[in-house]
Amino acid sequence: MMDVTDESFAAEVIGAELPVLVEFTADWCPPCRQMAPVLRALATEEADRLKVVQLNVDLNPETTNAYKVLSMPTFMVFRGGEPVKAMVGARPKRRLLEELSDVL
Repeated sequence: MMDVTDESFAAEVIGAELPVLVEFTADWCPPCRQMAPVLRALATEEADRLKVVQLNVDLNPETTNAYKVLSMPTFMVFRGGEPVKAMVGARPKRRLLEELSDVL
């Protein structure tokens, strides 16, 4: 799973061929840490259909503010350079996959 920054967001997310799941995360966020193994597994299992990246909100305020992210973790799916879905809060892998099924 790749980390993106304000500087790399356009190239890695907006310009991506595949849909991209972005986790807006923070080091101080316990639910974000809970999601790490889920997202790593998802990134591996769905690599042919979905790109999974993380953005640290504390280190990347421009992108965080541009998408009005207020709670961690926030998950956004980008397709064709546009956000098409947003979800807030930790969730089990099965539920995350269900919620992503309409955008994959």
